[in-house]
Amino acid sequence: MGGRLGPAHLPVLPAPSRVSPEPSAQPAQASPSQGRRRTMEPSALGKAGSKQEEGFGAQPMWGTDLGPVPNLRRSNSSLCKKRGPQFLFNGSEKQKSLSSWIPENIKKKECVYFVESPKLSDAGKVVCECGYTREQHLEEAVRPHAFQGQEWDPKRHVQERPTDAFGDIVFTGLGRKVGKYVRVSQDTPSSTIYQLMTQHWGLDVPNLLISVTGGAKDFNMKLRLKSVFRRGLVKVAQTTGAWIITGGSHTGVMKQVGEAVRDSSLSSSHDNGDVVTIGIATWGTVHNREGLVHPTGGFPAEYVMDEEGQGHLTCLDSNHSHFILVDDGTHGRYGVEIPLRTKLEKFISEQTKERGGVAIKIPIVCVVLEGGPGTLHTIYNAITHGTPCVVVEGSGRVADVIAQVASLPISEITISLIQQKLAVFFQELFETFTEGRIVEWTKKVQDIVRRRQLLTIFREGKDGQQDVDVAILQALLKASRSHDHFGHENWDHQLKLAVAWNRVDIARSELFTDERQWKPSELHPMMAAALISNKPEFVKLFLENGLRLKDFGTWDTLLYLYENLDPSCLFYCKLQKVLAEEPARPPLQMHHVAQVLRELLGDSTQPLYPRPRSGERPRLLLPVPHIKLNVQGVSLRSLYKRSSGHVTFTMDPIRDLLIWAIVQNRRELAEIIWAQAQDCTAAALACSKILKELSKEEEDTDSSEEMLALAAEQGTLQEPLSGVFTECYRKDEERAQKLLVRVSEAWGKTTCLQLALEAKDMKFVSHGGIQAFLTKVWWGQLCVDTGLWRVILCMLAFPLLSTGLVSFRERQLQAERGLARVRAFFNAPVVIFHLNTLSYFCFLCLFAYVLMVDFQPSPSWCERLVYLWLFSLVCEELRQLLYDPGECGLVKVAVLYFSDFWNKLDIAAILLFIAGLVCRLMPAALYPGRIVLSLDFIMFCLRLMHIFTISKTLGPKIIIVKRMMKDVFFFLFLLAVWVVSFGVAKQAILIHNESRVDWIFRGVVYHSYLTIFGQIPTYIDGVNFSLDQCSPNGTDPYKPKCPESDAARHRPVFPEWLTVILLCLYLLFTNILLLNLLIAMFNSTFQQVQEHTDQIWRFQRHDLIEEYQSRPPAPPPFILLSHLHLFIKRVVLKIPAKRHKQLKNKLEKSEEAALLSWETYLKEIYLQSLQSRQRQRLEHRVQHVSDRVDCMADVLQMDRLKQPGSVEQRLASLEVQVAQMASALCWVVEALRGSGLGSEEGAPTLAPQKASEGQDPTLSGGRQADDWGDSHHVNARHLLYPNALVTRFPVPNEKVPWEIEFLIYDPPFYTADRQDKASVDPTGDTPEPLFRITYNAVDGPTDRRSFHGSYAVQDGLPLNPMGRTGLRGRGALSCFGPNHTLQPVVTRWKRNQDGAICRKSIKKILEVLVVKRPRSENWALPGGSRDPGETLPRKLKQVLRREFWPAFESLLARGKEVYTGYMDDPRNTDNAWIETVAVSVHFPDQSDAELKKLNTHLLAHDPGMSIRWQVVDKRIPLYASHKAVLQKVATLFGAYY
Repeated sequence: MGGRLGPAHLPVLPAPSRVSPEPSAQPAQASPSQGRRRTMEPSALGKAGSKQEEGFGAQPMWGTDLGPVPNLRRSNSSLCKKRGPQFLFNGSEKQKSLSSWIPENIKKKECVYFVESPKLSDAGKVVCECGYTREQHLEEAVRPHAFQGQEWDPKRHVQERPTDAFGDIVFTGLGRKVGKYVRVSQDTPSSTIYQLMTQHWGLDVPNLLISVTGGAKDFNMKLRLKSVFRRGLVKVAQTTGAWIITGGSHTGVMKQVGEAVRDSSLSSSHDNGDVVTIGIATWGTVHNREGLVHPTGGFPAEYVMDEEGQGHLTCLDSNHSHFILVDDGTHGRYGVEIPLRTKLEKFISEQTKERGGVAIKIPIVCVVLEGGPGTLHTIYNAITHGTPCVVVEGSGRVADVIAQVASLPISEITISLIQQKLAVFFQELFETFTEGRIVEWTKKVQDIVRRRQLLTIFREGKDGQQDVDVAILQALLKASRSHDHFGHENWDHQLKLAVAWNRVDIARSELFTDERQWKPSELHPMMAAALISNKPEFVKLFLENGLRLKDFGTWDTLLYLYENLDPSCLFYCKLQKVLAEEPARPPLQMHHVAQVLRELLGDSTQPLYPRPRSGERPRLLLPVPHIKLNVQGVSLRSLYKRSSGHVTFTMDPIRDLLIWAIVQNRRELAEIIWAQAQDCTAAALACSKILKELSKEEEDTDSSEEMLALAAEQGTLQEPLSGVFTECYRKDEERAQKLLVRVSEAWGKTTCLQLALEAKDMKFVSHGGIQAFLTKVWWGQLCVDTGLWRVILCMLAFPLLSTGLVSFRERQLQAERGLARVRAFFNAPVVIFHLNTLSYFCFLCLFAYVLMVDFQPSPSWCERLVYLWLFSLVCEELRQLLYDPGECGLVKVAVLYFSDFWNKLDIAAILLFIAGLVCRLMPAALYPGRIVLSLDFIMFCLRLMHIFTISKTLGPKIIIVKRMMKDVFFFLFLLAVWVVSFGVAKQAILIHNESRVDWIFRGVVYHSYLTIFGQIPTYIDGVNFSLDQCSPNGTDPYKPKCPESDAARHRPVFPEWLTVILLCLYLLFTNILLLNLLIAMFNSTFQQVQEHTDQIWRFQRHDLIEEYQSRPPAPPPFILLSHLHLFIKRVVLKIPAKRHKQLKNKLEKSEEAALLSWETYLKEIYLQSLQSRQRQRLEHRVQHVSDRVDCMADVLQMDRLKQPGSVEQRLASLEVQVAQMASALCWVVEALRGSGLGSEEGAPTLAPQKASEGQDPTLSGGRQADDWGDSHHVNARHLLYPNALVTRFPVPNEKVPWEIEFLIYDPPFYTADRQDKASVDPTGDTPEPLFRITYNAVDGPTDRRSFHGSYAVQDGLPLNPMGRTGLRGRGALSCFGPNHTLQPVVTRWKRNQDGAICRKSIKKILEVLVVKRPRSENWALPGGSRDPGETLPRKLKQVLRREFWPAFESLLARGKEVYTGYMDDPRNTDNAWIETVAVSVHFPDQSDAELKKLNTHLLAHDPGMSIRWQVVDKRIPLYASHKAVLQKVATLFGAYY
C-alpha cells in the first residue's frame, strides 16, 4: 500500500500555480529588453497585461533543480556584514570577474521572429506577439526567414543569448545605497543563481529563508499592525541571518517589506547588519528597465523610479538589496518569475549549512499578508508540501478569511460560512465568485486548516505573541515538531534550528519544557556549535539543563574546537606560525597549542599539554568519528588514566574550554565557563595574563582595547573574582593564603601569586589579604606586631633574644631560649633587610671616607676593606643571576634578572667601580681613577632608593619620582631645541669665527642653559661691555673671545636690539612656557600616579620581600661565608635550589581537593549573593513586576481564548461517543436479525453506517487528534492525485456523502496506464467491458466484496462507500471496487544489552519491521497487494528469501487480525478504493528460532530498498494509515506508543 505524506524532515516551499491577473488601466511606456534594439516605443499590451498576486511558483516541479550544489563554498565576506561603496566598488578585478563569469553562465531571452499581434501599443504601433514593437526587435527578427508563415511559439521563436543587464544598481535621487541586480533567463538553473549570490555577490549562506507573499496591489494595514509586522520581520531576519524573498516591486506586500527594511536601517545601529532582501521580478514588467542594460555590466547602473508614469508596469523597490529579473522574451506579462522563484526557493531549502560541527538544511517559511485567489493557492500548495505558513490577521482578504476560520472544527467550515467570509472581505469582487469557485475555496480552506501544525495565525497582542519574529520561529518549530523522525531526530532538528537562529528565548520556551527531558550527551553537538558560533546564551541554557563541561570536554572535542578557531583572532595566527615551523606541517595537536600558551603565560609555567613521545600520544580505544556524530567520547581524565606514566600533566576540561574562549577574546563565554571552574582564582589570573599578552601584539586598536578591558575585569579583583577571594579571606585567612601559594597542576605548576605577578595585576596583589600574607612572609617566624625598635635592638645585641624582647608565632619557638630562636630571628626577611641596609650604609660611609680622606697612592687597609666589601656584593649579584628555583634555564633567568632596573644599576655600578679600580692601580691614571670612583659613588647612593621602597611612606614617593623622570626626559628634548637654537644664533651674532671647541660649547649650550636660571651674559646688550673681560683674538684660553666691536672706539657694533629681542623671546618660551609645561606634566603625573601609588608600591613590595626571603641571612661582607656554603651545596653536592614553601607550596592531593572544594563552595555562595543583590536593584525590581504583569495578562487572555475551544472539543468528543454508541447498537440489531431473533415490525430505525465491523475512524479517514471535526476520508480527496498531472474536483466535507445533493459535482475521469494490463480491469472509459464485471462477489480470481457490506453500482461503476473523492475511474489502482491488501505487522520487544525488555513510561517498547522503497520519503509496513492466488504481498516477497516464504505463511496463519476495513489512501477514487487486513505477527522471545530465521532471511532484492527494525513510537516516519495500524498493535500488547 502506498500513500503520500510530508517529508521526514523540514520540507521545502511548494510550487503554486500562477495567480489570476488583476488589470490596471493606466497606460505606460514600453521598455526595451536589451541595448541592441533600435528605439523605444510604447507597447499596446497594457490592457492585456496585468499585475499578479505575489506568489511562489507555477506548478509542482518534480525532479527539477533538486539536490545540493556541487563544490560550492560559502563566501567569507558577506554583504550582510559590510555593504557600502567601499565594499561594492572594491576595484576593477571584481568587476572584470563578474563581467566575464555572468555572460558565460547566465543568459537572457530574445524574440527572433516578429509575428504581428492584433493588438496595438498605447502609441498605436504594431507589436509582436511577444509584446515588443518592430523597432525593438533585432534586425534578423523582422527579415523573412525559415519561420515565415508560422504561428508564434515562445519555445521556438525565443532564443537565449548572453545577458546584458547585471552589476550594481543605484536608485536615482534616493541616496547612494547600492544593490545588486542581474537579468536571467527563466530557464536558468537554480544552482547557477545560487552560486552567483553566494560566491560572486558575497552573501553568506542563510540560516533561514523567509518567502513573503500576498497582495500585489497596495493595501491598507492598521498602523500598529504595520509597525509590529515590520519590526518583527526585520528582527527575525537580523537575529537568524535570514534571506527575505519577495517579488521585488514597489507595490503591495513587496513595498511593505521594503519599507520595513528601510525603517530598520534608519533606526538601528550598523552592528545589527543589513537585511538581505532579494526581489525576484519579471524583466518584461519592470518600468524604466532600459537604464539597467549594460553589456559589460553596470558599476553602477542608475535606476529611475517613476511611479506616476509606470502604467501597467511596476517599478523596482529601492529598499531591496538584490534583484533577480526573470526574462522570457516578452513584455508586459506578469507571473514569468513564479516558476523560477519556486525552483530557486526549493533548491535553497535543500542546501545544507554547517556551522560549529552541526549541519542543518536551510528551513523555509511562508509569510502571508492580505492577498487574493492566487495567494490562497500559494498557501494551499505550501501547506500541502509541508512548508509552514504564518498568516497575519488583520492584513485583509485571504489572510483574514483563513484567520477567521482557523480555530474552528473542520465540520464547521462549510460552504455557507466561506461564502459569508468572502462577502465580508471581498466586497467588490464577491459578485465574480461562482458557485464552483466558492466550493473550491471551501475545500482549500478546509485542507489548509486541517494541517494546523503548519498553520500559524499571527494575531496582534494575542496568544502570547508579542512580535512577528516569535510567530515565525514558533511556526517553524511547530512544523518541525509535527514531522516524523526516528528517535530523537525531531527534537535535535528543532534545537539545531534554534541554535542556528541564535534565539535562546525560543529554545527555552519551546524545547526545554516538561514535554522533553534532554540527556546531557544529547546536547553535546549543540554545545560545540554554540561555542564555535559564540552564542553564550545557549551555552548557559545547556549548562542549566544538565550538561557537564567535564563530560563534554573530551580530547577530540577540544582538538575540534581549536581546529575551528576564529581565523580573525591573533591566537589563530600564532598557532599557524607554530605549525608552519614544523618540517612537514603536521595536523594540529594540543602540544602546538601549549607552545603558544606558554609564550603567553610566561616561563614560570610548565607546558599545559606537553609534546608526547613518539607513539605515546593518548588515543581512544575506539576511533572517534566527526564531532557531528560523537562529541562525548571519553573524558579527558579517564583518557590520561589509560595513558602511560610518561604523561604526568593534569587535564581539566573546564580550564581547557576557558582558555579556548579567552584566546578568542570572547568575554561572555569566558565568564560563563569561569563560573563553572574549580580553581577559579588561578583561572581568572591566567586569563588576565593571556589577554594582556595578546593585547600587546594585537594590531587592531579596538581589539587590543577590548582585550585589555576584559583582562582588567577577569584578572583583577573586580566584580566576581574580588568578591570570591574576599569571601575566602573573610571565612578563613589561612586557607585563603594557601590558595595564593598552592602549586596549581592545572595551570603549569605555578601559583596564583606568581600568575598575578606575571600579569602585573596590581589590584589583585594590593588586596588586603595578599598584603597580610606578604607581611607575614616579611616577618618570617616573628610576630607581625613586634615593634621595629625591638628588632633593631636585638640585631645589635642578639643575646637580648633570650629575654623575650621579641615574640614568635610558633609556640615552640616562643618557649625555647636557645639557638633555634637565634636562627629563626636572623632568617626573618625583615631582619635580613635591616642587616643589609646597615651594612650598605657602612659600605657607603667607608667608601666616602676613602674617597675624601684616605685615597693614597697605594691602597690603605680601609680601601682594601672596600674592595672586599664590593667583592661580596659581586658574589651576591652572581647568586641572584644564577638563582633558578623554577628550573627555567640560565638564559630565561638572565633575561628576567636584567629586566629589573635596579639590577641593571647594580651591574653598571660594579662595572664602573672595576674601571675606576683599574685606573687607580695605574700610577699614571691615579687621579682619573679617583674621578671614576667618585662618579661610581653616586650610583651606589642611588641604590638606596630601592632599599627605601619597602617603606610605606617613602616607597610611593620614590615611585612618583621614577615616573616624573620620564617627564623630565621629554622636557629636555623640547628644552634642547630652544637652548641650541638660541645659543647658535647668539654665538653667531656676537662672536666671529670662534675656533675653540670648549668655548663654542660654553657659548651655545652652557651659557644658554644658565640664562634660564637668571645668569644673563653681561655683554648681551652692550651696556656692560669691557675689553678686560674678553680676549680680542681669542688667544687667552681663560677668557671668551670678544664680540663684534669697533677697535677705535672700543664699542660693540653688533645689533643690540636684535640680541635683546632674542633674549626676551628665549626667556619667555623657556622660563614661562617650558618650565610651566614641566610643572604641569609633573602635576598630571603626580595626580595619575597618586591614585595608584599605593597599588604600585604594594605590587613592588613583593619583589623586595621575595628577594630578601631568598637572600642569605649574613650581610656583606660576611655574606661570603654563606656564598661558600651555597657553592658547596649547589656545585659540589649537586643539591638543586628550591623556592621557599611560603611562596610556592605543593599540597597533598587530599588537602588540595578539600581546599578547591572550599573555594568552589564560597564562589557559589558569592555568585548567589551577587545575583540576589542585582535582583534587589530598583530597575530590576521594576522590570520584574512589569514582566509578571505582562505574563498575567497573557495568561488571562489565553484562558479567554481557550475556553470556547475547550467547549467545542468537549462537544466534538461527545459527538464521537454518541456515534460509537449508535454504531454499536446497529451492530447489535444486525446480529439479532441474523440469528432470527426479533421481528422486522417495531424495529428502531437507525442511521445508516458507512463502516461495519472492524472499521476504524482513523484508518477510514475519520477524525484525528489534529483534525478535530473531520468525519470523512481526507487523503482520498486531496486535490493533487499522486504521480499524475490530474486535479480532483474539490469536495468539501459536507458534500462527501452520496446522500447529499451536489449538483455541480463533475469529477474528471482518470485511469493510469499500467504495464500489467492483463491483470487489471479495463480503463472504464467505455461501458461495454464494465458490464462483464460482477460486483459485491468473488469475480474470478478477484474478490470484489467489501468488508463494509454491499456497495452501490451506478452506470456500471461501483461507488466508494465512504463518499465522493473528486475523481472518477480507477486511478492508479488495479481494479474497480475494493482493492484488497494485506499488512503484516511483524514486531518484537526491544531489549538492552543485558537482554532485558526496555520500558518507557512503565510500558514495554516494541520494535517493528519496516521497509523503504527507492525514491520514497517514508517507511512502510512490508505489505500491500497480492498476486492472484498468492498469500504473501509482493512487497514482503521482495525482502524475504524464497525459502522462507512457506514459514512466513504459517506465521501469518497463526497471527491475529487487528484491523479489517477501508484505508484512506490518496490513490482512492469514486470507483476504486483500498481495503486491507492487518495481521499482527509477534515474537515475544528473543531466542525464538523463527525470529532468528526471519533475521537471517531478510534480504532486499532491489538495491534501493532498505529494511530495518524500528522502535515503535508515534513519531516513527510511516504513512499515516500504517501508523494507525501500528497503534492498534501497540494497544493489543499494552506497549508504549
